[in-house]
Amino acid sequence: VQLQASGGGMVQAGGSLRLSCAASGRSLRSYRMAWFRQAPGKEREFVAAIDRSNGGNTIYADSVKGRFTISRDNTENTVYLQMNSLKPEDTAVYYCAADRNVIWSMIGAEGQYDYWGQGTLVTVSS
Repeated sequence: VQLQASGGGMVQAGGSLRLSCAASGRSLRSYRMAWFRQAPGKEREFVAAIDRSNGGNTIYADSVKGRFTISRDNTENTVYLQMNSLKPEDTAVYYCAADRNVIWSMIGAEGQYDYWGQGTLVTVSS
């Protein structure tokens, strides 16, 4: 499966962005999906994940809980990350990831994912 992330850009603190991750090659229906991010000079970190179905279970990093929402539309073969109340510390390259076999207890471990998008840059200015 090929993943294409988009929707990044520059926004002021307090603003919003919606990232999309469009898949091609295979249906995403059987894949658990996640967003990770990598800030300059830092390691990549988990942001959010969603189970296989539309409206499936979700989980968030504490740093984004209450501000970010992950969702998916399996008919559109796309996963979204709605980011509200953005902060300068949210500045990073955001990556989507997919895997069919990752277990829920390991959903935040980047090593569990076989498929990655190319990343989209989000810059939040103060």
